[in-house]
Amino acid sequence: MSFLSPEEQLERIQFGCAELISPADMLKKLKKSKEKNQPLRIKFGADPTRPDIHLGHTVVINKLKTFQDLGHKIQFLIGDFTAMIGDPSGRNSTRPILSREEINENGKTYAKQIFKILDPDKTEIVYNSTWIDPLKPADIIRLTAQYTVARILERDDFTKRYKAGIPISVHELLYPLTQGYDSVALKSDVELGGTDQKFNLLVGRDLQQSYEQEPQVVLTMPILEGLDGVNKMSKSLDNYISVVDSPKDMFGKTMRVSDTLMYRYYELLTDIRPAELSQLRSDVESKKKHPRDVKINLAKFLVKRFHSESAANAAEEEFHRIFVDKGLPDEIPEMELASENQKGFCALMVQLGLTQTNSEASRLIQGGGVQLNGQKLSDPKLKLDLKAGEEYLIKAGKKKFVKVKVKA
Repeated sequence: MSFLSPEEQLERIQFGCAELISPADMLKKLKKSKEKNQPLRIKFGADPTRPDIHLGHTVVINKLKTFQDLGHKIQFLIGDFTAMIGDPSGRNSTRPILSREEINENGKTYAKQIFKILDPDKTEIVYNSTWIDPLKPADIIRLTAQYTVARILERDDFTKRYKAGIPISVHELLYPLTQGYDSVALKSDVELGGTDQKFNLLVGRDLQQSYEQEPQVVLTMPILEGLDGVNKMSKSLDNYISVVDSPKDMFGKTMRVSDTLMYRYYELLTDIRPAELSQLRSDVESKKKHPRDVKINLAKFLVKRFHSESAANAAEEEFHRIFVDKGLPDEIPEMELASENQKGFCALMVQLGLTQTNSEASRLIQGGGVQLNGQKLSDPKLKLDLKAGEEYLIKAGKKKFVKVKVKA
């Protein structure tokens, strides 16, 4: 168990969270845990509907690590049964049902990835099919009797779909009930989730009381903004950092995070303490530390966590070699192009938005103002073979840069 007092533990637990229901209940449980020298049971459920995850998905897992570091027991629940229903949270249509084979395969990949953050020796992996599959029809009826249709329809996504006349299948109404029953089966003290999971987590809290258990504390974590700093991190928006990105890509993408947003990444993705983050902000504002150096430390932390310390050091060395030593900016726009043979370089510059016309590009090349991968160009008639998988760094004038990736 942690040597920290319940009050100190509560401060660490609340840091960065969106909502805690409630702080008083959390403190009460922490005090009881301390007195009895008995760890709290911390539940997090994940439906294995995707084979890989990005950093936005790890925000909650990072908070689980906080609980783990404080000596509490992590129960990482793979929702192999509930995944067959499909979580309708935030959706305006019925989610396709996955097969058990797809779920099992995704679950293995998911579990492997979360152990980049959590200690596998201190994490219990559980599957909710263990206790839901054996339920008899009478048990299901008893479960559904604990909640009304009106309360289920209070959930925002169901309300919108109902008012819009969009079909809601009966099995979708069972999702929050089965997820809530997981808390009953595990006798969880605390359940974590994203802000979009608040309704489901509260159902678990209510069901525990119906089954004469002490209700769990609900802790929600905020949604992490992507590299654009506006929208939530998402693969569909291509503003994400995957946990399986190469060290080079993970480091480079992190360096594209804005100076303002990097503090939020520190808060939600690292093990930094509140006082340390405050000091970091102060040091940057007073110019004791350069924002680039602070961001480099963030990038190294992430690469080390998901790869290794040696990989983090190598990625930093390459970044310095390419960007710092050659005076390149930290943030360079990236564009993805299709492969093409004998692409005129002037036409390429126009396509990339570096110049308005071919003639302008030609003049700029003749004047020595264009570089390709660090080499100055002189021939305006140059043609380039854009080969699949290749990357090119183009500089036009003093301030215009673009990195080109050719689709494989």
